[in-house]
Amino acid sequence: MGPPKPLGMMWRIYPRLRDRWRGLLDRPLGDPTVSLWPGPALRPPARAYVPPTERKRFYQNVSISQGEGGFEINLDHRKLKTPQAKLFTVPSEALAIAVATEWDSQQDTIKFYTMHLTTLCNTSLDNPTQRNKDQLIRAAVKFLDTDTICYRVEEPETLVELQKNEWDPIIEWAEKRYGMEIGSSTSIMGPSIPTQTREVLTSHLASYNMWALQGIEFVVAQLKSMLLTLGLIDLRLTVEQAVLLSRLEEEYQTLLLNSVRRMLVCHRMPCEKSQVI
Repeated sequence: MGPPKPLGMMWRIYPRLRDRWRGLLDRPLGDPTVSLWPGPALRPPARAYVPPTERKRFYQNVSISQGEGGFEINLDHRKLKTPQAKLFTVPSEALAIAVATEWDSQQDTIKFYTMHLTTLCNTSLDNPTQRNKDQLIRAAVKFLDTDTICYRVEEPETLVELQKNEWDPIIEWAEKRYGMEIGSSTSIMGPSIPTQTREVLTSHLASYNMWALQGIEFVVAQLKSMLLTLGLIDLRLTVEQAVLLSRLEEEYQTLLLNSVRRMLVCHRMPCEKSQVI
């Protein structure tokens, strides 16, 4: 008997994928996260600054102190500065502690590519692209035109259903939460976003300061989704949930490919045994 038909195979695969997603999405916020998918973690995306890859650690102790402009990071008795030689100052103690932890966790070698908060703070402080608040907001709102969860496939049926079950609730939540119309589309042009929706989102983002907008734009760019980012901001989603939802089609294809490989191995084993006999 030959291999099963592709559609039948995908229908057997889908329940497993669906169950994995349901287990993740049903987990309360704050629960310990574990990797549900094999393989390496996502590589940190490029940012405005590209610091040296590594450097020998030159300090013993890391501490924070409060100055006139906010909270500062101290490496021994030296104050941390940005690439443009500005005093590294952040607006909150919590952020200062998080950045200090990045520096303190470095071993004999400082691995700058692991210090994501430091890099984002440098970008906010130096603003190397010289963009103002309105420009940051426009850049974030523009992602609605190509929002990942608004673009849908027409086949296979299993992926169509998966996208509907996992992405539609996020769109419906955002429409209700912010009083705007979004929708989805299978067209390569994507859904037609009403002008009023852009105005509502622009007004909402205007309530954030430059620090928050720098972070929001970065998250939107990585998830390729303004809607998933809004879900993160409102604690509708955990970070892991947002990442997996942004990679839904890729994860589906990976699981499908792995299942095909296992099926081929199972079909090949009887043949190899018969040759030995």
